[in-house]
Order: sequence, then C-alpha cells, then structure tokens
Amino acid sequence: LASALHAGSPPAKNDRVGMVSVGGRSSISLFNGAANNSAGTGVGGQFRIRIADRVNTDWFYDYFRSSIGDYAHRQDQHVGWSVLFYLRDPVLSGAEGRQFIQPYLLAGHCFDYTKQQANNDPGNFAERWSSAAQAGLGTHFNLTDRMDLSLVGQYMIHLGTDVHAEREDDEVVFHKERGSSLEGHLLFHVSFNFKLFHAW
Repeated sequence: LASALHAGSPPAKNDRVGMVSVGGRSSISLFNGAANNSAGTGVGGQFRIRIADRVNTDWFYDYFRSSIGDYAHRQDQHVGWSVLFYLRDPVLSGAEGRQFIQPYLLAGHCFDYTKQQANNDPGNFAERWSSAAQAGLGTHFNLTDRMDLSLVGQYMIHLGTDVHAEREDDEVVFHKERGSSLEGHLLFHVSFNFKLFHAW
C-alpha cells in the first residue's frame, strides 16, 4: 500500500483550493455529567472539500458505543460538518513542497441520535435527537503527496432532551425529562485520508 501511494503522481495543485479527499477515522468520546457512563469508542468516515488554500471543510459520520454501568449501554450517531482553518500556509514558502505538520482550528455543527438500551431487554430503551456545536484543534501529518494522518481534539456540546438510565431492583428504568438540557463531551479522532481529485 505504501509503495502504491508513493508511486502515484501527486495531484496537480496539491493542498490547494478545490481538493476533494476521503477518509476513515476512529474516535474516543469522554462524556461529562454522567458518572455511570464509560468512555465511548467508535468508528466513522469523512470527506473533505477545500474551499480556499487555508480553509477546508470536513463532512462526517460517526458511530459510538459506551456502557452505562453493567446494566445498559448507549449508542450515538453523529452526522455533521466542520470548517478547518489552517494556521500555516499549506505549501512551503519559497519552495515546492508541502508542510509535513499542518495544524488547524476547527468549528462546526452536527446532529446526534442517541439510543440507550437495557442489556437484558432489547425492547426496553429510550432515544432522542439533539443538535450540537463543536470546536477544537487538530493537525495533519502529510505522509505522502496524497495521504495524511490527522489527529483532532474537540469539545462538543449538545442541546436536547435529557435521557438517563437507572437500575431499580432488577429492572432498568429510563427517564426522559421535559424541556431541553445541555450535555457536553470531549472527542478525540485519528483518521487516515486520501486526496482524490480537484473539483475545480
């Protein structure tokens, strides 16, 4: 795979406006405000469309799963987008070539579907939809002209109905509160991305 990536000719105007790339990622989600929730782990995919030399967009889908004590579990699905602002020019000043390390700021929005389910009774569950905003820091490590490894840390805050689980005797009871509440968590992603072509 590495030989094939190096053998391919670099795309014209590499790391410039119009570049489209696709990738897969693995994530860890650390939830706040829920002592009985373990860290969530997940997988997802993304594609990028670069709208300016120093501004990229990231369109993603993530699936997470975490435990709620030893009696229930939680599944989260995120669909959203982020804007990436590069802190340095992507092409080395005064020479042909790329920056190996490319740090950036990111901010964006996503929709989240959450399902909490009892381990011993799949028919006993609660679910909700929420909307979220996220912001954070990341960096690309440009391994070749076409492929990068990216690391991201971000904070995501959701606005939606509060749903939580409790064990009462041998039964799992889900509570869905009225109104809306805020729920925040930290997300860490590692992804591999491949540059495909220039859209314009």
